[in-house]
Amino acid sequence: MADTPLHYEQMVDNAMRAVVRDALQEVAENGLPGDHHFFISFKTDAPEVEMPAHLRAQHPNDITVVIQHQFWNLLVDDVGFSVDLAFGGKRQHLYIPFASLISFVDPSVEFGLQFAREAAAALAPPDQDPLLPAPEGGPTAERADQGAAENDAPPAAPDGGENVVSLDRFRKK
Repeated sequence: MADTPLHYEQMVDNAMRAVVRDALQEVAENGLPGDHHFFISFKTDAPEVEMPAHLRAQHPNDITVVIQHQFWNLLVDDVGFSVDLAFGGKRQHLYIPFASLISFVDPSVEFGLQFAREAAAALAPPDQDPLLPAPEGGPTAERADQGAAENDAPPAAPDGGENVVSLDRFRKK
């Protein structure tokens, strides 16, 4: 019998990334249904992320993009997805590996996923829990779609244990 522990956190993280992949694949094939739209935060300095140098310079650690009105050429593979988004009125091509994701939110149905604590920890100040909301007035990534409403911001991560994923707050009541 092996002494190696089962890595449940990694298994859950991989399963959640598959949810993002499946949602994006559905949108690539059929378009966004109804009011669905996505806020996708990712580490811009992660391996395999492809984006224009000027965007990376403006967002050296992370960025949140919006898949809603102005997106084109969404292509999804097993490793990540590519999409053209409008930044400052100009189309820019991005390739985003699923491993670089920090969070995925569809505010139209109050659904959200937060990925690997290690990824979030790299973005949080040393004295702050990376899965708790940033203090008021803290830094936020710019949105690609400036038309998004302020109250559509991604929800804060649920309080609770490190290894517990609670989806209750995202269910319709």
